[in-house]
Amino acid sequence: MSDETPSVLRIAREGAPEETPEPLRLGERVRALRKARNWTLEQAARQAGLARSTLSKIENEQMSPTFDAVQKLAKGLDISVPQLFTPPSEERTMARRALTRRGEGKPLITATYEHELLSGELTRKKMLPYRARIRARSFEEFDGWVRHDGEEFLYVLTGRIRFFTEFYEPVEMQRGDSAYYDAAMGHNVISISDDDAEILWVTSLG
Repeated sequence: MSDETPSVLRIAREGAPEETPEPLRLGERVRALRKARNWTLEQAARQAGLARSTLSKIENEQMSPTFDAVQKLAKGLDISVPQLFTPPSEERTMARRALTRRGEGKPLITATYEHELLSGELTRKKMLPYRARIRARSFEEFDGWVRHDGEEFLYVLTGRIRFFTEFYEPVEMQRGDSAYYDAAMGHNVISISDDDAEILWVTSLG
């Protein structure tokens, strides 16, 4: 990453509002789980050992189930009681998608790199993908080591680079080479090609 790494990470987090989790609506959760199994009310009630009318009232938030009914629901749905009360974040995450066409990423130019931030419209990302053109040709062009929280993946797209890390000897890399490393360890990248090298970087955001 560049000597302006904190700025890159701040840009990635811009526009990400503070999110307060909504309280779980048990009826909606039970209905979603039932429909995911393609069960009718009768089938789900039979699986849980509950009356159809009781399950209908639970799904429509017309009654709060007893602990015994909750245990029966979880058993009938073949999940644990905690899972029954856990919002389906995995299901929401699977529905997220961001498409960035070639050259349409958000640019950020620094003295050593030209970044193109990808999937910028997505907020609350867990990783930051971006393409970078390596302008630096020597370690001295950086203001010391770059360090930041998280882990990082680097993939060389074009050209050749020299990858410096704090606790390892510098290594030369070319198109198709990749590295995964702890970003809290000092690191810098320079191009050793006649033209600027290009790399894909993916940084974890927490």
